Amino acid sequence: MASGRIFNFSAGPSMLPVEILEQAQADIINWDGTGMSVMEMSHRSKPFESIHKKCIQDLRDLLNIPPNFKVLLMQGGGSTQFACVPLNLLKDKETANYLTTGAWSTKAIEEARKYCRAHEVATSKSTNFTTIPDPSTWNVDPNGAYFHYCANETIHGVEFTLTQEMLDRIGEVPIVADMSSNFLSKPIDFSKHAVVYAGAQKNAGPAGVTFVIAREDMLGHAKNITPTMLDWKIQADNDSMYNTPPCYAIYICGLYFDYMKRHGGIEAVQELDRQKAAILYDLFDSSNGFYTNPVNPQYRSKMNVPFLIKGGNVDLEKKFLAEAEAVGLSTLAGHRSVGGLRASIYNGMPLEGVRRLADFMTEFKTKHEAE
Repeated sequence: MASGRIFNFSAGPSMLPVEILEQAQADIINWDGTGMSVMEMSHRSKPFESIHKKCIQDLRDLLNIPPNFKVLLMQGGGSTQFACVPLNLLKDKETANYLTTGAWSTKAIEEARKYCRAHEVATSKSTNFTTIPDPSTWNVDPNGAYFHYCANETIHGVEFTLTQEMLDRIGEVPIVADMSSNFLSKPIDFSKHAVVYAGAQKNAGPAGVTFVIAREDMLGHAKNITPTMLDWKIQADNDSMYNTPPCYAIYICGLYFDYMKRHGGIEAVQELDRQKAAILYDLFDSSNGFYTNPVNPQYRSKMNVPFLIKGGNVDLEKKFLAEAEAVGLSTLAGHRSVGGLRASIYNGMPLEGVRRLADFMTEFKTKHEAE
């Protein structure tokens, strides 16, 4: 790590590779001989046009996005897409399907209820969102405009990929995925999805950009009440530059995508993420209950790892946070709505950081196990 840097386990915004920050630092005053910073450029200029186009093309290359999908660089975070999805996809229908598996999918269905009858296919609320509902219990309305799910619940640490049984339950209904917190951590099967969206600030760059990857036939159906800036077709027709886009955030995302391509692509990222998550979960499972993760092991997130000390000992958790912060392991508190602790280990978190955390946790256990 660079001098003075800490390991930031924040759920987002999150760590970026130092190499990217150093490149941005070198470019901050004079990008590529233009005599100005990217944040000063006109978004209509040829220099920014080249940044914008390369960012999108590199994302297409990383995820192998089919040509019949549009890539939109929008603003407002994943939360704004909670409204965009029904506004753009309902067409003449009144019902849409929602699977509720945690805090963010709960927010999504609540927002959708402003625009349609949001049909809850199933929920894991009774388990405190520690698992995915058994697909055999899913009650999908085949006449619904779409099926929405959250691929990784940032707060509850639940992650899953659609299985064939799940796909059979969904049937021919177009599938929409909120992938905000596991975007670019593994390949995406676009043959199974009509729309994928994700905020950038976890795995793709800084806050400010929201990626919407939409099959072309999903565009052009926005309701009349849809604000211009939320209409996917308008954004697509204007290359995501109907108004001034978040230029500097797009530039940093572009640096990140280039970095990923040069370091082995999505397959290399996926393997590194697997290794990082395994270090922590193996530690929990061998700690004789000192550290516990509440999530069904089948659905443990590789991005957001919530855990408790001695089943939720608040005093020990406070000690843990203070001692961790003192040695450069930062932002490990769980979300305020669920408490406990959480380590978010997105793409920008190096293996060294997770190893350091695991070593600290082992030492902490030795020191405090008798308390």
